Parts: sequence; C-alpha cells; structure tokens
Amino acid sequence: MTILFVVLPLTLLISAGAVAAFVWAARSGQLDDLTTPALRMLADDGPGDPAPPDPSRGPDL
Repeated sequence: MTILFVVLPLTLLISAGAVAAFVWAARSGQLDDLTTPALRMLADDGPGDPAPPDPSRGPDL
C-alpha cells in the first residue's frame, strides 16, 4: 500500500511531462504539416549526379 505514495506522484509527474512536451511541440509548429512528409517519398527525383571525389582524402583502397 505504501508503494502508492511513490508510484502515484511519479505517474503524475511523467504524465505532466508528456503533456508539456505535446503542448510545446504543438505551439512551436512541429505538427503544422502532416501530409507533405508522407507524400515526399512519392516524388521521382531521379538518382542525380554522384558527388565528385574529394582530392584531400587520397586514393580509396
């Protein structure tokens, strides 16, 4: 029974932290655009040009 004096405040503290993190994320704009990241993977950008070799690295062995 005495464990409730430890578990209950700990649970309330963790829950309050989760709510505070959600409110911070919602106010800072983290949840503004939910559709664009899901559709970005469908765009066909092509392979592109490979990066030129870095001469300061030396030869790859």
